[in-house]
Amino acid sequence: MSQIVHTEGESNTSIARKAWMKESIGPKSSPLLKRDANVFLHQSLSSPCVSTIAKAEGIWVEDLDGRRYMDFHGNSVHHIGYGHPRLIAAIKAQLDDLPFSPRRFTNDPAVELAEKLAEITPGDLGKMLFTTGGSDANEVALKIARAATGRFKTISFWDAFHGAGFGAASVGGEATFRSHIAGPLLPGAEHVAPFACYRCPYNHVGPETCGLACAKMVEFVLEREGDVAAVIAEPMRAVPYVPPPDFWKSVRDACNRHGALLIMDEIPTGLGKTGKMFAFEHDEIIPDIVTLGKALGGGILPIAACIARTGLDVCGDFAIGHYTHEKNPVTARAALTTIQIIEDEGLVDRAAKLGEHAINRLRDELQNIPIVGDIRGRGLMFGVEIVDDRADKTPGNARAERIYYACLEAGLSFKISQGCVLTLSPPLTISREDLDCAIDIVVNAIRDEN
Repeated sequence: MSQIVHTEGESNTSIARKAWMKESIGPKSSPLLKRDANVFLHQSLSSPCVSTIAKAEGIWVEDLDGRRYMDFHGNSVHHIGYGHPRLIAAIKAQLDDLPFSPRRFTNDPAVELAEKLAEITPGDLGKMLFTTGGSDANEVALKIARAATGRFKTISFWDAFHGAGFGAASVGGEATFRSHIAGPLLPGAEHVAPFACYRCPYNHVGPETCGLACAKMVEFVLEREGDVAAVIAEPMRAVPYVPPPDFWKSVRDACNRHGALLIMDEIPTGLGKTGKMFAFEHDEIIPDIVTLGKALGGGILPIAACIARTGLDVCGDFAIGHYTHEKNPVTARAALTTIQIIEDEGLVDRAAKLGEHAINRLRDELQNIPIVGDIRGRGLMFGVEIVDDRADKTPGNARAERIYYACLEAGLSFKISQGCVLTLSPPLTISREDLDCAIDIVVNAIRDEN
């Protein structure tokens, strides 16, 4: 685990990055960073890395030179913090009991995990398949939708992220994962504008009216295409963007009218991050398929799940997964224990309360800062949009980057989304004192930049 920060829209040769690398990388970290750059393929948002990790515990990561950071990014895997002792003990015990299972054989941890997921998901979401990553879970969901409907087209949103595989990148809308792939992506992947009332130039009519207009665009495409298998989307965009009131109810109704399935990608938002077990529960709808990943493995092991309503168990005569670790007892045990920890420690409710506290603090202390365009989020997934001009909402990318590195220097790691949104996503186990300390760092860095 060699990367502790992740900045979307950041240039690897930016002045702020160069200054950070020169002034803040210690003598033990520098050699490893060079070795890393020599052997890993370089790609945007990942390699070359900007620092090292030697230790990860709770909300903290520490580099080889002993610098410690509160991790408010964690690639959305660290809902229960890093190295939860109960999870480590469960994994060790499972390794001694049963370390692997070929997918043609079943085992108790895998079945118990499936039963637990069926128990905690609302409605009739009770049939599933496990994969090693969220991208694969979304691929499985798309295959189920095609098999169930006899159609192949999808509707998704520009700027959305659903994974890096060809199918997942096709329905995703982030240019970083699409723009440099030679040749066509998956056919039939239609896109519409995302709900983004905070940035939309037409939201003078009010976010509720404007948001429902965005939802009507989904129905417009459903009606005109006529043969759409599924709408796939993030219930709350992790950038973060909260959907307008009744947006998803409108889309759910449109899917029902036009025979399309609704797939909710809960890979970053699920398992309590937004203050409910699933983010779509805020909007009082139930999808046909939901995908989970990232935090499902407790920040230690990779596992994801595609969960469909029972009536969509229609693929028995052919293969839609065949993943080697489809019923791995160790990853299943990790996921089952993670869910049990979230329930036993009341982390969903904790995320709701701490998130409300954090957002209220940020709004109170930054309301008169001209470079703050918006503060938004749900639960412990929230963000501060940095602008150059609040009146016309000009994105303040350079300002956001400088704020980011100032926070990193002060011991707080997070990511920047869309070039200018300070995106803060701490573990659900964080103490209120540590959360307040992190907010102090962000507020001070913004004020210094202002």
